[in-house]
Amino acid sequence: MTPINRENPVCSEFIIGIEPPADRKEKAFWFIFRGREILLKLNKNPGAIPKLGDFGELGLSGIREQYLGMLEGTHCYSVELAENTQPPEGMEFADLRQAYSGMSEKSFALVNKAVQIMEWDRTNQYCSRCGTKTAQKPSERGKECPDCGELFYPRISPAVIVLIRKGHEILLARSPNFPTGRYGLIAGFVEPGESAEAAVIRETREEVGIKVKNINYFGTQAWPFPNSLMIGFTAEYDSGEIQPDGFEIEDAQWFSVENLPDLPGKISIARKLIDHFLKEEGLEV
Repeated sequence: MTPINRENPVCSEFIIGIEPPADRKEKAFWFIFRGREILLKLNKNPGAIPKLGDFGELGLSGIREQYLGMLEGTHCYSVELAENTQPPEGMEFADLRQAYSGMSEKSFALVNKAVQIMEWDRTNQYCSRCGTKTAQKPSERGKECPDCGELFYPRISPAVIVLIRKGHEILLARSPNFPTGRYGLIAGFVEPGESAEAAVIRETREEVGIKVKNINYFGTQAWPFPNSLMIGFTAEYDSGEIQPDGFEIEDAQWFSVENLPDLPGKISIARKLIDHFLKEEGLEV
């Protein structure tokens, strides 16, 4: 699998757009997805997003297309393909969960936006209230039911992730879905009616059986698996013994800087939290 090129595209000057240009003549970036896989170049400029005058140049048949906006003066589109679509010669489909580790943070932000808009478009073709075919709203990222008037906007699911510190050690946990040897942080979705801080306390108790204190906000990151906004926190160990729940977490341990396991990729907020800890411990990251 070829990693996404770190130079192309970047998201430093991205302007969100809704209505596609009527008379575009210049080439555009095409974020093309087969499920959770993105189409990338293999040969010239490997790992890059295709830049084409028209999507039809690839000889592929798209199911749906959405205009995203402009990246440093270049128009951007997302396209959904059928699951059995084969890549054109000189290209490949890369799984997003593997590919994201090879992206720059700015590249990841734009791919993140593209895949979430594609998923929103795919899953809101019909009104969930009355079953009528929805229509794209012309001036905003939304769909409207022409029958009952129900509105459907891209859904964002808030989730918390927390680095728990105990002296010079941090709690790292292993999900059964992680690659062999990989450990990460405690994370989970915010429940209805729950604050993010309350979710940190609950998720920590449910997944590893300990109590935390001194919860502090760290930062956020959009995360397209499937449509999360990760809200990062730091916290301190309060009490209790580690007891993995056996479902979400199969193992959890306290780790010092001298014995860290395999860690999440640099682009993730989990790694940013861990790197923040390492800097506090005097290590260069």
